[in-house]
Amino acid sequence: MLVAQDTGGEKIAGPHYDEFGVTCTALLDPTHAVTRAFGLVNVPSAVWIDEEGRLVRPPEIAWTKSFGFGSIAVGERPYLDAVRDWVVRGSASEFALTPEQVREGMRGGATRARADAAFALAVHLYQAGRADEAAAPFAEAQRLDPDNWNYHRQPWSFDPSSSGAKFGAKFLTLQGQPYYAEPELARKKK
Repeated sequence: MLVAQDTGGEKIAGPHYDEFGVTCTALLDPTHAVTRAFGLVNVPSAVWIDEEGRLVRPPEIAWTKSFGFGSIAVGERPYLDAVRDWVVRGSASEFALTPEQVREGMRGGATRARADAAFALAVHLYQAGRADEAAAPFAEAQRLDPDNWNYHRQPWSFDPSSSGAKFGAKFLTLQGQPYYAEPELARKKK
């Protein structure tokens, strides 16, 4: 399933679905419920859920095609190979993690909960037409979880004339750390 995590809802995400010719089940998540539930911090991200509804991989960057992003080259091959292995082998796949490994890979804690709450308040205020009041909780979410690119990307998208400059400034703070960390594709402990 594809989930668009965009505060602007169908107005913003719909044209992208059309552009990419989406044919699978697609969900619009303007309140970011999926983001909070799974601890997603960047896009594109994925979690693997088996037929019994169990999470078998925590959130990770998920590439379905190769491309370059500035000086960053990303590729899909290892990730898609792992997905294909899991589809064929199910729980026997070396990439289907144990529940303990999934818990280890999940982001959490009190600070994340406070950041999620601030972000949810900001989204609510923005969608209620109170954009000026949304600025402070957006900033608080970013302060509490500065590595969560979803927290940054949403308020930037409201002002397209400055979003590129804001992204560039934040990108420079990485100082060589990856914006898109390649998934480690951890293997099941034996």
